[in-house]
Amino acid sequence: MKNFSPSPQEIFKSIWRNRYLLKVLIMREVLGRYKGSIFGLLWSFLNPVFMLLVYTFVFSVIFKARWGGGSDSKIEFALILFAGLIIFNLFAECLSRSSGLIIANANYVKKVVFPLEILPIVFLGSALFHALISYGVWLIAYMIFYGLPHPTVLMMPLVFIPLIFFILGITWAFSWLGVYFRDMNQLVGLIITVLMFLSPIFYPIKSLPEDIQIFAKLNPLAQIIEQSREILFWGKIPNLAGYVICLIGSLLIFFMGFMSFQRARKGFADVI
Repeated sequence: MKNFSPSPQEIFKSIWRNRYLLKVLIMREVLGRYKGSIFGLLWSFLNPVFMLLVYTFVFSVIFKARWGGGSDSKIEFALILFAGLIIFNLFAECLSRSSGLIIANANYVKKVVFPLEILPIVFLGSALFHALISYGVWLIAYMIFYGLPHPTVLMMPLVFIPLIFFILGITWAFSWLGVYFRDMNQLVGLIITVLMFLSPIFYPIKSLPEDIQIFAKLNPLAQIIEQSREILFWGKIPNLAGYVICLIGSLLIFFMGFMSFQRARKGFADVI
C-alpha cells in the first residue's frame, strides 16, 4: 500500500507538480456549472446582481434596516450585508460539498496516480472565481452610489489568505470524514446554518454584549468578515494583531486538515 506523506511541505509540492491539472480541473468545474444553459458563464455575473438587488429592496425598503453606527442610507445595510455574505457563501459552498467530495469522485480513488489531495483546491478555485465576480458587482454598486472606493480595497487579497487556508483545512478534514461517516452530509448542513447566525453577517460584533464578543471573535469567519467590511466599506486598515492571530489559526487548521486527510486516505478504496 502506498504511503502518503502528511508533511506540510507535501501539499505545496503537490500543488506545484499538478499546477496544470489544477488549472484544467478548475476551468472544467467553472464552465461545467453552466453547461447547457442559455446565458452560460454570464450567470456568474447575473446571480450576484440579482441577489444584491433583492437584499437592497428587502432590507432598505421593507425592513428599513440600519447598520449599527451607520447612517440612514437605504442601501448602506444591503452593501454591508452583501460584503459579509460573499465571504460566508464562499466558505459555505466549499463546506457543503466537502463531506461528499471523495464519494462523488470515487472513480479517482483507485487511480494511484491521481492526486486526491488537490480536489478541495479545485472546488475552492471554482468558488473563488464566483466570489471574485460577486466582489466586482459589489464594487460597481458602491461606485454607483458612493463614488470611488477607498484605497484600502487593494488590501482585500490579504483578507483572503487566511480564509483560503481555513477553508482548505476544513474541507480536507470533512472530505475524509464523509467517507467513513456517511451522516456527515446532514451534519454539515446543520453546521452551515448555525455558523450563518453565529457569524456577524446580519449584525456587527460590537452590537453583542462584551462577554459574548470574546467568544464571537474566536470564530475565524467573524474576524475575516469584519476585516473585509473595514477594508471595503469603512476604508479602515484591519487590526494587525487580530489579523496575525487569525492567520496563525487558519494555518494550523490548514496543516492539521491536510495531515489528517493524508493519513486517512489509505482506506478510501476499501470503504467506497
